[in-house]
Amino acid sequence: DCVSCHSPEIANVSTFDAFAIPTPLIQRARQMVVMMNTINRTYFGGEQRVTCFTCHTSDNKPDVAASLDLQYGPLVDDPYEIEFIPAFFAPPADEIFAAFYEALGGTDRVANLTSYVATGTYSGYDTGLADVPMEIFARAPNQRSIVARGPQGLSVWTTDGVGAWKMQPSTPIPVIPMTGGNLTGAGIDARMSFPGGIQQAYTEWQVGYADLDGREVNVAYGTKEGETPIALYFEESGLLSRLIRWNITAVGPVPTQLDFTDYREVAGVGVQMPFGWKITWTGGEVRIALTDVQPNVEIDDA
Repeated sequence: DCVSCHSPEIANVSTFDAFAIPTPLIQRARQMVVMMNTINRTYFGGEQRVTCFTCHTSDNKPDVAASLDLQYGPLVDDPYEIEFIPAFFAPPADEIFAAFYEALGGTDRVANLTSYVATGTYSGYDTGLADVPMEIFARAPNQRSIVARGPQGLSVWTTDGVGAWKMQPSTPIPVIPMTGGNLTGAGIDARMSFPGGIQQAYTEWQVGYADLDGREVNVAYGTKEGETPIALYFEESGLLSRLIRWNITAVGPVPTQLDFTDYREVAGVGVQMPFGWKITWTGGEVRIALTDVQPNVEIDDA
């Protein structure tokens, strides 16, 4: 939680001033960032070749002794590595996406879904992991608002296709505009509400295979100039089960993973939609469970 890094005083004040207290852990983290940047500048021409994760992996302190289990263990592909190695025998991207759209109900039906309002539950760190009521308002191709009604107040994430904003009970100002990779990520997530145009949203696709919980799945890796890539994981059925995207930060690429489960047909349009979402990133995990979806309804701009 916050006190893991910040001063315990943050729990006893009603302002955010205590977050500025430079605790020993924060000072050391800043020193490590300077060290990392110095290594990259000195040895790699300023390119971000060494990051915090290079040495720390999942530990507070970097390992000193070599691990023979890792050295002699099986080679495992890391799904969060931003560099992608395509597989020569993987099916072409066009074939993967064709199977995806067919599994959703067909390209015509997918194209005919232009908006929806959904209700369900949301749980995350801002709700103490408790399920709270939630609404989603979405309009093609990439406009979406998520409104969660927690015990401490509203949590809202919204994008109008150009900008994106968030509001939570703990944010230091009422509404925070998203920038950089967070803005790009919000647009990607909103576009996935209407996946009929996702293939055309990227200029190049590479394909490969991956092991997903013991299942071999197809992976489509999309790139586009000026944006970070995305990786889409498709089941044998053709349905999309996972999306991984990255945010380029001062301390290296940070992945965000979206898992899609519980596909159901939306009444009235005949399109399969995931009713279960899990969103995981370095700062936490949230779960969304839809209970009702009303397709092709009018949604006010406001």
